[in-house]
Amino acid sequence: MSGSPPPLVGWDDVAAVAPDGLAVLDCAGRFVRLNPAAVALCGAGEETDLLGMSAPFAQGEGAATCQVGLLEYQSDEQVAHWMPASGTRREFAYRARGLPADPKFTIVSFRDVTDERHRQRRIAAIAQTSIALAAEGSLGSTLDAVAQQIVQADGLAGAQILILDGTGRELRLMGSAGLRHWDAFLDRLLECQDRGARLSMLDALREREPIVVPHRWSQILADPAWEPLHAYLGELNWDSFVSVPLMARGRPEGVLNAYFAPGQEIGGRTLEFLAAMAEQAALAVDYAALLQREREGARRNERRRLARDLHDSIVQQVFSIGMQANALGVLGARGGPVPAEAVRAFAEEIGALSQTVRADLRAMVHELRPSSSTRLGLEDAVSALVKSTENRTGLGIRLLCGKEVTDVEPERAEDMYRIVAEAIHNVVKHAEATTVTIRLGVRDHTLTASVRDDGRGLPEPGERGTPPDGEGGEGGRTAGTAWDHGYGYGLTTMRERAERWGGTMRIRSRAKSGTTVRIVIPLPVRVPEPPPTASDGSRSDPPAVPLRKAPGPAPSEC
Repeated sequence: MSGSPPPLVGWDDVAAVAPDGLAVLDCAGRFVRLNPAAVALCGAGEETDLLGMSAPFAQGEGAATCQVGLLEYQSDEQVAHWMPASGTRREFAYRARGLPADPKFTIVSFRDVTDERHRQRRIAAIAQTSIALAAEGSLGSTLDAVAQQIVQADGLAGAQILILDGTGRELRLMGSAGLRHWDAFLDRLLECQDRGARLSMLDALREREPIVVPHRWSQILADPAWEPLHAYLGELNWDSFVSVPLMARGRPEGVLNAYFAPGQEIGGRTLEFLAAMAEQAALAVDYAALLQREREGARRNERRRLARDLHDSIVQQVFSIGMQANALGVLGARGGPVPAEAVRAFAEEIGALSQTVRADLRAMVHELRPSSSTRLGLEDAVSALVKSTENRTGLGIRLLCGKEVTDVEPERAEDMYRIVAEAIHNVVKHAEATTVTIRLGVRDHTLTASVRDDGRGLPEPGERGTPPDGEGGEGGRTAGTAWDHGYGYGLTTMRERAERWGGTMRIRSRAKSGTTVRIVIPLPVRVPEPPPTASDGSRSDPPAVPLRKAPGPAPSEC
């Protein structure tokens, strides 16, 4: 009984049945041996299909370990991405060790963690979205962040979030990711619908259930009704489409549209994730509406306060003036000489009271005065502002205004007026300009404005307030620039007013060549009335529900 006992199982047999992939790499990182599990994980039919191919695994001491995710424990595993000859990209968690007997070779054990990490990214996306909802920010920025989390977590081609206004009758695009911003998109969408295209998102709104349309892009591409959007949607590498309604308090607040990349499957878990993110978006919309109602309530309370102050202060002061005047009249009615000292005392008190009343009235009139755009209309309000600025500063201002702006609803008009007024204020204060051109109009169902000056432009790189790119910073609604802070918070307020309607503000500037501020605010798209409900509770729904242009102009989706 000398020597070691024979092994019960050969190591080749162990490798053949090992559940994890085992691979041997040469010094150049190429496969030289693989066990059956490794061959299957890599999506190959035979080991020979992979021999000599470059492996995705990093080698050497410098290889970084896997970054610990939200729900992961600390691990020495690394993660590699593998794209098989056919199929979707896979993620492998692996460990690599040098072969002591021959350092030219590396042994790698690996497993497929694609689904596991996908779930982790989805959970992290929901958590990050909750954080975004808790943080301060405009609704547009928040919904942009939600759309971005959806795209990143599931690797989608793109996502859009459209919301209904307070009446539940008008839609506007408020958040997107993966899709190029194009001001004419909503107009082209309406054109497609007028040609007979069916918009799946309206079905989702009507049914209050997710709508899944496999291979939607091929259908759109083959349908002449969608021709106005073929080029734009063709920029996105996508295939299938899902529209999920945003529901809050039992009512629809909008829709979440998801564009899936080719090869992506739309299963139950995918729809659960989209539904969870739609709930987050609906929460953001509902919270924004609640804040708006609180602001309106605060304004009503402020008006009541002013009315109370008017009664408690000014009315009493006017009463006192009347009493003093009556007393002075009584003195004069006696027929005798009136002492000069008494007259002086009455006059001084009446004068002091009248000055107090005048000051109080000016303050209250300023607070109660309706906005210029509400009283005059957008064009007349901007014209009055232009004339006032010219008379006050000597600045030459040219105003070009389209007729359609008179049809813009008061709230949108008010925000646009405030944006233009702030832009003119910035020109007067900072630009050292001699002329300004203002353009206002309605184009492609959007309210647009531009304010262009011939001033010194934004500061040179290195000066206080220079935008990060040093070029004047063309910023959309997600771009808060250093210039905002260098010149105060006026630009932030302007951008927030545009974002309120799903709009954008961009700034272009070159040193000594002036600055242009461009604002684009979409006009509303009317959602059709729901079909009537029969006496038995059933509905006779038409095969398709069209969008309607709101009075004036209108906007969004596929």
